[in-house]
Amino acid sequence: MSLRPLQERTLARVLREQAVALRDRNFLLYQGQSFTYSQAYELSCRIAAGLHAAGIRPKQHVAIMMENRPEAVWLNFALGLIGAVAVPINTASRGDLLSYYVRQSDSTSIVADRAFVERLSLVQGQCPLLERAIIFGGEEVEGEDDAVFENVRVISWKDVVAGSASPVSLEPAYSDALQILYSSGTTGPAKGSVISNATAIMSAAKHIEVFGYGAEDVMYTCLPLFHGNALNCTVLPALMAGATVALSPRFSTSRFWKEINECGATRTSLLSAMINFLWQKDPSDEEQSHQLRTCLIVPAPEFAEDFEKRFNVTITSLYALGDFGYATMLGPDDPRDKIRSAGHVLPEMEVSILDEDDLPVPPGQVGQICLRNREPWFARQGYYNMPEAWAKLLRNLWFHTGDLGWLDEDGYLYFSGRDKDVIRRRGENISAIQVEDVIRRHPAVADVAVYAVKAELLEDEVMASVVCKDGHVVDFVELTRFCAPQMAYFMMPRFVEVLPELPLTATGKVEKYKLREAAMARLDEVWDREKTGIVLEK
Repeated sequence: MSLRPLQERTLARVLREQAVALRDRNFLLYQGQSFTYSQAYELSCRIAAGLHAAGIRPKQHVAIMMENRPEAVWLNFALGLIGAVAVPINTASRGDLLSYYVRQSDSTSIVADRAFVERLSLVQGQCPLLERAIIFGGEEVEGEDDAVFENVRVISWKDVVAGSASPVSLEPAYSDALQILYSSGTTGPAKGSVISNATAIMSAAKHIEVFGYGAEDVMYTCLPLFHGNALNCTVLPALMAGATVALSPRFSTSRFWKEINECGATRTSLLSAMINFLWQKDPSDEEQSHQLRTCLIVPAPEFAEDFEKRFNVTITSLYALGDFGYATMLGPDDPRDKIRSAGHVLPEMEVSILDEDDLPVPPGQVGQICLRNREPWFARQGYYNMPEAWAKLLRNLWFHTGDLGWLDEDGYLYFSGRDKDVIRRRGENISAIQVEDVIRRHPAVADVAVYAVKAELLEDEVMASVVCKDGHVVDFVELTRFCAPQMAYFMMPRFVEVLPELPLTATGKVEKYKLREAAMARLDEVWDREKTGIVLEK
């Protein structure tokens, strides 16, 4: 699609213009409800007015901790209308991680589901800039929310939406931040990537161009709205293409094809774990009677060709770094013998595969994937309040991703793995460092190494190798209960072992590859949380 002039690349302008042009066309479907483009705009304006009346101003940061529902979409739009910055937070966050997101982002407000009030109340003292909490849903008891917050103004969602739906007059600039999206902090504290209005609009336009999205499409997502995938790979491209979003609360293996058929979905995006679950499910008539045309999968599975054949869909893919932006895309019109690649390099980006000396390697040879943008505003704008961490990755005019891959003779990128200390589980990047920090607080633990192992679904599972303090013994069940309140459920180690010491390099770094190799050779003998029947709170 042709891009509008740079100065017009804002979410506010796109939303306003689409509401006028596509007034009565369905924009969002959710559990039997439907919302037209004009209704989406009206609801977003009403929330924007309520937020402004509550004291939220342009360029202020607003944390969001909400499950998938239409109101979460309107809230993101509303913040874009008034020029405030959305800071989506993983709804599994709790304890130190939750307070870190709110504090590091300088969020002065948070909008949260009532289910998360208790978690927020426990960390409010660690968030000195937090001024107001807007609470959505649940049974509201007068004065109850005020009682659990100190020095934080509590506002009901009902009060936010009670005002005028008149269009707000604020007009953000293309260069203004629209979102701060957090990585997992795989090499240290979690980093918030700043995404400008222009970057979000340009990226969505590229999705439309390469993947061929159009007004006739119904774009289904069951991925969480606190992730860039649902927001920036589905909702925003659909808005710009004049398409319809079909939003599901969450992924369900048993209901997936039923939901796809009910909403008439033509496009979707899935994570590797979801693909495995669907692949292992017994074949059914539902998986053949759909209208689904393409499925965006990152990375494409080893059985990609068989997946396309069984489910009668075309796989699309891409390579993107949450820290930097989109670099390659594999569209439905790309040669199908490239199906296991992440696609061709986008004209807005340069991709080079470099060795340890930052010298390019020949096609077919694995090295580090390095990026730089050719088009102003196409890449993201760095880490919020962490310039040193950003600068550390920029070397010899290239952004070093820490990912390994190779380019073929035709310029298609193939992802080989991660060079960083990262665990990928159920679509989440898990910081081994953050998990280790929590485990080290246990009074019986002297040291620990956390790393990924492969289990049944050939996906990363979290394993911890623990060294006990002299005279102490670690009880694995008790260790699990110790960690649970301090980290998200998906970060919790599944496998735990005790070792007399950790293998170290000459410079004192833990040789995790040795731990991983040893663990994989005897994984059936290692303590496994899932075999104990322990249920983690989500």
